[in-house]
Amino acid sequence: MKAMVLNSYGPDALFELAEIPSPVATLGHVVVKVAATSVNTVDTMIRNMGPDLPLSPQLPAVLGMDFAGTVVAIGEGVTGFAIGDDVYGCAGGLMDIPGTLAEYINADARLIAHKPRTLSMKEAAALPLVGITAYEGLTRAGVGEGQTVLVQGGAGGVGHIAIQIARHLGAKVSATGRGEDQLALIEELGAHAIDFTTHRVQDYVADHTEGVGFDMVFDSVGGPNMTNSFEAARLNGHVASTVAMVQIDLTPVHFKGLSLHVVFMLIPMMHGVGRQTHGDILRTLAELAEDGALKPIVDEQKFGWSDVGAAYAHLTNGSKVGKVVVEL
Repeated sequence: MKAMVLNSYGPDALFELAEIPSPVATLGHVVVKVAATSVNTVDTMIRNMGPDLPLSPQLPAVLGMDFAGTVVAIGEGVTGFAIGDDVYGCAGGLMDIPGTLAEYINADARLIAHKPRTLSMKEAAALPLVGITAYEGLTRAGVGEGQTVLVQGGAGGVGHIAIQIARHLGAKVSATGRGEDQLALIEELGAHAIDFTTHRVQDYVADHTEGVGFDMVFDSVGGPNMTNSFEAARLNGHVASTVAMVQIDLTPVHFKGLSLHVVFMLIPMMHGVGRQTHGDILRTLAELAEDGALKPIVDEQKFGWSDVGAAYAHLTNGSKVGKVVVEL
């Protein structure tokens, strides 16, 4: 089969078209013909950092985690899927698991679900990693009816999905962003838009929570921004972070009695623990999409086999709006 392969790592590493063996459906797996795959920040980190990241595959490497496509073969022990089913998931592209920048992928059936009928292949491929991440962060914090939620980075891949899920759970949502496009998108998704370049934390806490603080802060920005999330949360509130690789003073967390949830959704794939949870979440996300409560935003620029490097560049140069997807 055709695949886009990395033969070296680094920011300038090139994706090269190659012929590699087609996968065979193994125990508990299904072979999927890939229609589309999205590019996530973790994909660019693997390409740039290679062996400095413990989850990077050995070279030559086939990257790509998210996908949507059609089942063409079923392994022993698989139930609930049939040949011809359209499915989606996040099931490869790290460690010893080949990725989705290929014609076919042998996917663990626990990591996939039937594609939402209301989404195209391109839209469905944009959803798994960010959708599971957003869902895990919000539900771990027990977000529910009438609560106040702040999404840091509301126009990003995870953030724009977190806004929609939080609203579905009944929360009153605010989100940070900058620039007219980002702020307009946040408003379109039904959240109060906050320009973090012109509004101090204490100002938007006063404006949106009467000075009490948010019940839950979903921080998809991370790093030094986590201190802003601690400041924005109410006493005994919750902060969920998707980017917690930082040395930081937890004194504010102590004196506010905050609960800190670190979300790293690749753990089931990396360690083989709790994989069915991801399939279950994907089914829930599909139901939300089919009910009209959830829709991933896909960047309008089109990418195909010959444009994988350009797709990675488009994600990292800050010009994209929504998820970047490669159609195969």
